[in-house]
Amino acid sequence: MSRLQVVSGKGGTGKTTVAAALALALAAEGKRTLLVEVEGRQGIAQLFETEALPYEERKIAVAPGGGEVYALAIDAELALLDYLQMFYKLGGAGRALKKLGAIDFATTIAPGVRDVLLTGKACEAVRRKDRDGRFVYDYVVMDAPPTGRITRFLNVNDEVAGLARIGPIHNQAQAVMRVLKSPETAVHLVTLLEEMPVQETADGIAELRAARLPVGRVVVNMVRPEVLDGDGLELAAAVPRSSIARALSSAGLGGARRGGHAERLVEPLLAQAEEYAERYALETEQRAVLTDLDVPLHELPLLVEGMDLAGLYQLARRLREQGVS
Repeated sequence: MSRLQVVSGKGGTGKTTVAAALALALAAEGKRTLLVEVEGRQGIAQLFETEALPYEERKIAVAPGGGEVYALAIDAELALLDYLQMFYKLGGAGRALKKLGAIDFATTIAPGVRDVLLTGKACEAVRRKDRDGRFVYDYVVMDAPPTGRITRFLNVNDEVAGLARIGPIHNQAQAVMRVLKSPETAVHLVTLLEEMPVQETADGIAELRAARLPVGRVVVNMVRPEVLDGDGLELAAAVPRSSIARALSSAGLGGARRGGHAERLVEPLLAQAEEYAERYALETEQRAVLTDLDVPLHELPLLVEGMDLAGLYQLARRLREQGVS
């Protein structure tokens, strides 16, 4: 299993939820995982029902088997101060630049600087070791930007390394790309069984492969339970309405007389079955498209009661059952 797990997906597919569940799954059995947020939305804090994350690594959960999940919300401005101190020993001068607004200018205006800092901080956590030479974190999970810009986001250090031919910026960019384009990294895409998210997933995989970035898995999120399979739908369409009314009456849902309660239920039930049949056909078609992408495919259920901390642990368990650990 790659040590840097990058999770992306079209907006609305639940990529942050999947990233959080993945972090819990990977932390099981005594492992330690760092869950990194790079978009400043504090989505991780909301999922784990904790206060807003500061720019420091904080333990937010204990996984099954005693593993730990830490979280970090990377702030680009503070990451740049770290960078200036690490490579240029600016110290107080860097803080002065922040007061003057130069740091905000650099992270907002300078092309690619913000993404370089965000990916660099995550890769630093992947490489970090303790005094005994062991990795501080077994895994780092990044809740990354959406699919539409994930390739540019991860590949920005290649561009920076080309612009800065020598010096610490060049060396740092190259070090980051050695991690991102190695087996240490896997980029997972989250989707729904709907046409637009599936198409964006297929496009995203093609772009990642063209950029020589390592594609991991596709996670289909919010999969609704199967009520009827194809055979059941054919049978529902073929059964006479009168037989359905009698069956409803036998189940105690109204009298059998003409115009009774059971008979009035037939049309709404058939309309619902028709709607389900359309959705079933669409989902079957989209699942086939995803299968053709030739990447490992996993599915997580729709939690009808909504997402809470217990639901997050449930999704993590489902990921472990499917071999993602």
